[in-house]
Amino acid sequence: MTDDTRARIDELVKANPVLLFMKGTPLFPQCGFSSRAIAILDHIGVDYETVDVLQDQGIRQGIKDYSDWPTIPQLYVNGEFVGGSDIMMEMYEAGELHALFADKGQAAAG
Repeated sequence: MTDDTRARIDELVKANPVLLFMKGTPLFPQCGFSSRAIAILDHIGVDYETVDVLQDQGIRQGIKDYSDWPTIPQLYVNGEFVGGSDIMMEMYEAGELHALFADKGQAAAG
């Protein structure tokens, strides 16, 4: 990963309190895992931003290096890597994802 790509990813992660790197967009996810991640975030009702990794090959590979995590989607909360859709689902089902957002000051919008 180039220093430029790392800097761009770092800036995105730090600028957005809740950020999901995904394939596609919230309205048109391009994979089932990204779709599930969006459904979880929407159900919780937290405000979030997304980055479509399919639009930028550097970010698509770079985010895997950045997090040392091999798959997409990837969720970041307040600059910290949380995990992918399986981890999000496990945390959601255990009530841990709600608690994480509350602890990080990112309570649900509704």
